[in-house]
Amino acid sequence: MTGQLIGTRRAAQAAVLVLGLTSGSVIGGGVARADNGIDTLPAQQIADRSRDALLSVHSLHLSARGHYDSGSPAPTLDLTLDRDGNCNGSVDLGNDQGSARIVKRGDDVWVKPDANFWKSQVPGVGSAFAAILNGRYMKGSADDPRLRELVSGCDLDTFQKLVSDHADNDRGTLNKGRKTTLDGASVVPLTRLRDGWTLTTYVAATGKPYPLRITVQGGGASAVMGFSAFDKPVPRATPPPDQTYDISALLSRPMSPV
Repeated sequence: MTGQLIGTRRAAQAAVLVLGLTSGSVIGGGVARADNGIDTLPAQQIADRSRDALLSVHSLHLSARGHYDSGSPAPTLDLTLDRDGNCNGSVDLGNDQGSARIVKRGDDVWVKPDANFWKSQVPGVGSAFAAILNGRYMKGSADDPRLRELVSGCDLDTFQKLVSDHADNDRGTLNKGRKTTLDGASVVPLTRLRDGWTLTTYVAATGKPYPLRITVQGGGASAVMGFSAFDKPVPRATPPPDQTYDISALLSRPMSPV
């Protein structure tokens, strides 16, 4: 089953896509009461301030969903994560491919796939795994190669490094829109056109200039990302022992197709 659990990375591809296109525009979120005056600034200065705001954040809540005109699974991602590599949330692969709950605390990782996940990601014997777990979490180590890629997506440093690495990439046309509201929050939209892609970042016009939402369209695909709960800690609760099953013990059991 090595690598099968990494099917969850498809839900993170929309997030990576957005991050790779943001350039100086940065991800963020959160609303404060004091007007920050960014609507008076040029578009690039707003983007630069947004980048700096994101890179100062220690934790956040990330939601993302993608759509593909080809009919491929449309993944969704809902995670609270921090720079220390802790995370808590869920991934849905879309198109009835299944979902999984994820909890990471320190060096420990818990994953609870649903029945559709097992069926799509581990054909043949997935139902047997699901029956053994019976609603429990698999527990493993963060350095387990079967979980490594999934764990790497739980680290806010990964997202922040990607933003930082693309900070000087300002290809395409960046335009500033008029100040407006988004879900009751005052924002300034920034739109970047590049290589057939249209990316819009809604930057908070109050408090720190965190973007609240990013949308991307182009190439037969689209993605929407939302950010909130800045610097609020990742929930510390982890699944109790009676709700967990050691991943090595699970994968070492002989299985027959069901």
